[in-house]
Amino acid sequence: MISSKLQDAINAQIGAEMWSANLYLSMSYYFGAKGYEGFAKWMKAQANEENEHAEEMAQYLMKRGGQAKVGALEAVPQEWESPLAVFEHVYQHECHVSQLIDALVDVAAAENDKASQDFLWGFVREQVEEEATAQGIVDKMKLGGASALYHLNAELGTRK
Repeated sequence: MISSKLQDAINAQIGAEMWSANLYLSMSYYFGAKGYEGFAKWMKAQANEENEHAEEMAQYLMKRGGQAKVGALEAVPQEWESPLAVFEHVYQHECHVSQLIDALVDVAAAENDKASQDFLWGFVREQVEEEATAQGIVDKMKLGGASALYHLNAELGTRK
């Protein structure tokens, strides 16, 4: 049985994951409207991944005898000044999500729930990759300028 404190914390993270999915979907639409189909596809895959995270957490709660809840989500941004600004936002957002996941691990530790700590460490490890990927895209955009946009758009469009 999972504690009510940890259940509430995981439910809050489910909401954060769903908000992230909406953010990336909004970014996908932004890129699609600007003709960056590769970036749009990458962001759509990112949105799907965030929804999968929310679902994994909900299933985990239910397996532990808890109740998964879906709360209201605030609106996400709709516009950015440039593709670089979008990916800088992605990087900043992934750093924020890392902080949220770290705090969630801390709650599991305080509740002495080793199974939940183990479950959540998978998300901690994934966040390291998410941050590195976003930072790498930002770095390439800054380094390569306009020509980098063309190549990165094509490269990121190959994501499944």
